[in-house]
Amino acid sequence: MMQHLGFPIETVLVFVALCVGAFFVDMFMHRENKPIPLKSAALWSLFWVAVSLAFAGFLYVHHGEEMATLFLTGYALEKVLSVDNLFVIMAIFSWFAVPEGMRHRVLYWGIVGAIVFRGIFVTIGTGMLAFGPWVEMLFAAIVIWTAYTMMTKKEEEEEIEDYSGHPAYRAIKAIMPVWPKLTANGSFVLTQEEVNAELAKPENAGVTVGRPQENVESKSVFSKVWKAIKARLPLRYATPLLLCLAVIELSDVMFAFDSVPAVIAVSKEPLIVYSAMMFAILGLRTLYFVLEALKGYLVHLEKAVIVLLYFIGGKLALNSSAHIFHHSYEISAVTSLIIVLVVLTVGIVASLVFPEKDEKEEAAQ
Repeated sequence: MMQHLGFPIETVLVFVALCVGAFFVDMFMHRENKPIPLKSAALWSLFWVAVSLAFAGFLYVHHGEEMATLFLTGYALEKVLSVDNLFVIMAIFSWFAVPEGMRHRVLYWGIVGAIVFRGIFVTIGTGMLAFGPWVEMLFAAIVIWTAYTMMTKKEEEEEIEDYSGHPAYRAIKAIMPVWPKLTANGSFVLTQEEVNAELAKPENAGVTVGRPQENVESKSVFSKVWKAIKARLPLRYATPLLLCLAVIELSDVMFAFDSVPAVIAVSKEPLIVYSAMMFAILGLRTLYFVLEALKGYLVHLEKAVIVLLYFIGGKLALNSSAHIFHHSYEISAVTSLIIVLVVLTVGIVASLVFPEKDEKEEAAQ
């Protein structure tokens, strides 16, 4: 039987069909510029979990318990790691003052970018494993370092970050003029005619259009080539929504450097790693609105994420050392899944039983 990515072509086709079908369902059902209510977002989040469990059931029937368990472990891990990324996105939306009705459009394109970048990183990451067990040890170090930075960062950084110095923000402003206000239809880019129409509105009197922050005296070959290309392109203006999307995309790329090694620690099969990530990512747009409503209650979930990262980093280091030192110690796929689920459950239950007190309550005591 023909094999693709370590699996029969039928398995690959089922995965692609489910992903493409889910993607178009999500695009069709949430195409309007309005916020998704909590009840609807919760039901859709359960739907995406059901789709993922259906694929796990397919793996169980056709490839056995171990493959299904590896997929579920990777899926649960990527899902919970994505929660921290969604909290970062909430902060980005807050800084850019993006209205709730426009956020799902930004999330849509952010997820498209995540799908593409995850595919690239999974291909590179699983390919690097061919260089030997020391690559696994490197991945283990990355995962453990991520856990350490998460554990120390939150104690020091509570205020909202200023994203005007973000590399993605600066890159967009360097190559495009900027229209500084959000438009009613939530456009990412405006033409010169649209900017002129906006400037003609009374409420925009006195609005200044930002120009590209480029070094006009630069004599580098790249600068000259770029200016020649821009001279032939129609003028386009970036809106704050495009700046916001650029910051989210680059933040997700940085997040992928941490999450991909973590999921690779669960399984080295490219299809298992990529499918676990894809099914976790596909439900993030609706999960965002659930977390936005519940973020004040899940106060201890990040501690659970940190514990899981330390566990996954240790598991990956153990697997690597088995090849280097030829010992027989290992953590099975079923044990990994149980540990992931137990730690997540403890984090959620602890958040409900021991809610974080606000400053007023502490002052009263």
